[in-house]
Amino acid sequence: MGRQWDGIDEAVAVADAGSFVGASKRLSVSTSHVSRAIADLEYRLNVQLFVRTTRAVRPTNTGLRLLEQFRRLVGERDEVMSMVRTDGEPQGMLRVTCSATLGERYVAPILQEFVKRYPKVSIDLDLSNRVVDLVAEGFDLAIRTGALGDSRLARVQIGTRRLRTCADPEYLATYGIPQTIDDLANHRCLQASADTWHFRVNGAIERYRPRASWRCNNGAAVADAAIAGLGICQLPEFYFLAALETGQLQPVLDEFRDDEEPVWAVYPQQRHILPKVRMLIDVLRSAFSTSGMLP
Repeated sequence: MGRQWDGIDEAVAVADAGSFVGASKRLSVSTSHVSRAIADLEYRLNVQLFVRTTRAVRPTNTGLRLLEQFRRLVGERDEVMSMVRTDGEPQGMLRVTCSATLGERYVAPILQEFVKRYPKVSIDLDLSNRVVDLVAEGFDLAIRTGALGDSRLARVQIGTRRLRTCADPEYLATYGIPQTIDDLANHRCLQASADTWHFRVNGAIERYRPRASWRCNNGAAVADAAIAGLGICQLPEFYFLAALETGQLQPVLDEFRDDEEPVWAVYPQQRHILPKVRMLIDVLRSAFSTSGMLP
């Protein structure tokens, strides 16, 4: 890989130090070496990385984008070399993204234990229901469910989740228990972000579009509304597993329950997966299995 790395360490050092002199001190090389290395890198890339003035050196707009990737390359290289010298202990930053509720209830506690086990690792956890662009935004790993389409991403199944349709027992005592999917038309439906509910009838998927009397883009709030007796909802089971166990909610139409959906650990497609990412995936798969979200 030799020459491909030439100038990258120097570029990162100049950006961090704000000058060629500062970069030369950080790297213990001459200022002329740093200047030549940057000029050669700019020539090979055919871009200008820095604007030089008599007072300061600052990255160009293109340079800012490239320097973010350079820092990542240097960090990953140094991490791999360090792991070789320290018997494989992972270290460095791990950026992870996951949907809010799944992250709060499952992923965040797993990451806490991971950091306790490997204290040289730092975690940046983004809990968001938006679909994050892992490559553009520099994330190492995402936890996602269902079908995946981005060819830039690799994936490993770490578990499954299942949808359950539930209501408060008192609500069902008052309004009746639906026996068929069509019976839902006579009930108050509580809807989350999904426009349709999924069922399986005689081996085929059947989608039902509820007329919502209560709608919220937060699944936990919809589960709370069901516990409060406002109607029937369909959500991933982890939203109300405790309420099912205590009898606060009662499943309905369980004989028409759809098949379980896969839960994926997704990461940018690379020739080699970083050891710390591979280790975290193994920990996630084991923890999801223990929690009942089986792979």
